[in-house]
Amino acid sequence: MTTFHELGISEPIQRAITAMGFEEASPIQEKAIPIALTGKDIIGQAQTGTGKTAAFGIPILQKIDTDNESVQAIVIAPTRELAIQVSEEINRLAKYTGIRSLPIYGGQSIERQIKALKNRPQIITGTPGRLLDHIKRKTLRLHHISIAVLDEADEMLDMGFLEDIERILKETPKEKQTLLFSATMPRPIQSLAEKFMNHPEIIKIQAKEVTSPTVEQVYYEVSERQKFDVLSRLLDVENPELTIVFGRTKRRVDELNDALNKRGYMADGLHGDLNQNQRDVVMKKFREGSIEILVATDVAARGIDVSGVTHVYNFDIPQDPDSYVHRIGRTGRAGKTGVAATFVTPREIGQLRTIEKASKSKIHRKSVPTVAQAMESKQQVASERIIQLVEEGHHSQFKQTASELLDQYDSVALVSVALKLLTKEQTDAAIQLTAEEPRPSKKPERKARRNYNENKGFTGRSRKGKRGSSSSSL
Repeated sequence: MTTFHELGISEPIQRAITAMGFEEASPIQEKAIPIALTGKDIIGQAQTGTGKTAAFGIPILQKIDTDNESVQAIVIAPTRELAIQVSEEINRLAKYTGIRSLPIYGGQSIERQIKALKNRPQIITGTPGRLLDHIKRKTLRLHHISIAVLDEADEMLDMGFLEDIERILKETPKEKQTLLFSATMPRPIQSLAEKFMNHPEIIKIQAKEVTSPTVEQVYYEVSERQKFDVLSRLLDVENPELTIVFGRTKRRVDELNDALNKRGYMADGLHGDLNQNQRDVVMKKFREGSIEILVATDVAARGIDVSGVTHVYNFDIPQDPDSYVHRIGRTGRAGKTGVAATFVTPREIGQLRTIEKASKSKIHRKSVPTVAQAMESKQQVASERIIQLVEEGHHSQFKQTASELLDQYDSVALVSVALKLLTKEQTDAAIQLTAEEPRPSKKPERKARRNYNENKGFTGRSRKGKRGSSSSSL
């Protein structure tokens, strides 16, 4: 285990890391930070949730000249959520340095961003489209950039941003440090690296390090028509605190969201048809815990990083191994345990085995809880809730009514009814979901991965080093 103190990080940044409660570096941090501090270009192959923000954020902060108020570093991210998340983490790391990071993205007033840019942030994190808007308006100048980061490069490729990225990088000085992070390395990303990077050092976090051991991976073999009842039972038995349910399509997300609310669960949906304000409202409710279940498509969930997600349910099996790893990476973070459950129809078992093999994961089969187990669990939760309220003592205003009821009815009957009211009586509501046909796996992406393995310039083993504890990594 390597501590941040051993990585040659400056005292102000170390102080911020300590204040954030971290001591030991994750594998990507342990390998990337020392190399990045030497000024070398880096290609880091690592998934979301491995701590890569700090892996490039710390070297960025050490390279910034605090006496220079020009924009000196840029981080290009695929989504608004990720741009904000990266900026927030960099600002936490920069707490004692006086360095400022600003996120700029579509969906927010460009006038507001122009005003914020006049405050002279030294680091910009942004989405490709909005970055280009500012470059064209000349409200953002990249002539003094000394370090550029491409975060989740393969996601930006999938979203059609490759040409935008090239146009942005052409606005930066040729002599700069470039750090590229990507979960996979398809040929277009390799070409981008060859064009804009100078003899990059390859750092690859193996899949066995990406699928966290803190996540329990299971699957349930169910028919399409059984899925929703099984999900309801699991929610009742496992009683998760914060949950993400992944659906295959926007229609699926809308129908699942409506169905869950009919059954008495606090849920909301997230997909590509929502405008930015609607997305913000949903995510705010999820982060604050006013909803317990977020139903989302893969695209809508990109960049989501919410602490405390205890369960991920793949209502529809992921399209490919990369999507699977991305989905289950929403839970089991920062050393906390999590559960990732996948619903698999009999015809999808082969697809599950492909995911297991490619992600180097063992996904264990589990039996579906019975109706009796679900009811017992709901009653237990309701009992605990009643006991909690009694112990908290916030019930004096109901004592008179309670006394009157006890004069008329049996106490056991009254408590039974109270339990019934607390156990989501709506669970008998009839639910009808539209069947979704499985999509074929993304064959071009598999081919791209083969190209990566065959291209000697982009393989290369990750440097051996002590693995940081997942319970204490950024």
